[in-house]
Amino acid sequence: MSETVNAKEMPVLFIGHGNPMNAIEESETTRNWARSVEHLQPRAILCVSAHWETDGPWLTGQASPPTIHDFYGFPDELHRYSYPAPGDPALATHIQQVLSEYNIGISQEWGLDHGSWSVLCRMFPAANVPVVQLGMDRKKPAAFHYELGKRLAFLRQENILILCSGNIVHNLGLARFGWSGAYDWALAFDSFAAERILSTDTDALIQYMDAGEMARLSVPTREHYLPLLYALGAASSLERVTFFNEEVIYGSLSMRSVIWS
Repeated sequence: MSETVNAKEMPVLFIGHGNPMNAIEESETTRNWARSVEHLQPRAILCVSAHWETDGPWLTGQASPPTIHDFYGFPDELHRYSYPAPGDPALATHIQQVLSEYNIGISQEWGLDHGSWSVLCRMFPAANVPVVQLGMDRKKPAAFHYELGKRLAFLRQENILILCSGNIVHNLGLARFGWSGAYDWALAFDSFAAERILSTDTDALIQYMDAGEMARLSVPTREHYLPLLYALGAASSLERVTFFNEEVIYGSLSMRSVIWS
């Protein structure tokens, strides 16, 4: 991580986003999302969502990005939900130019998927803050995503909020909906990650599979875990770390959220 902290910088957030029903069902979880940004007035938001994996890194470039309903089996109310935040094509181009060595593409085809809008609609319900979403290169190793996060940290000095949305533990195949408990391995891996976030042991978090069986079960596919690495990269080891929404739900889904400020 970088070793300097500018008090005027925007914080970095990692949000455990969980069920897209959070967009239309208020709870303590969604109230905590709102509280986490209640004093912030970002010029724009760069969102890294678990739900946009790409070939090579991409940025959304539309002036009016569509609300993508990338799920099925939910109520019509959720499928009709629209989050009409503007995009920021100039910001996408700015990032593309500053990070020219990454050959980042600009997409006119994607928009805001539920990893972004189901959280943002609670944090910024007026939908008046421009949002650009970053697609994660599915072919790159974990260290690449951490390093790209470090390179994106410059945005914080430009009043851009970096918001990364995923889940530290995400195993829907073993989820038990309606269960108030949690698997031991899910609690163990969530605690493992929290302890290493606090101790700034980024190597252990990048090499998360070295944690063994609890990691294999908690991260059966990595798309929900990778946004954490972007947040770790964009944060500083000198910053205060604040956890909220620390519960594990459905037995195998960690809602742990983190602010670096």
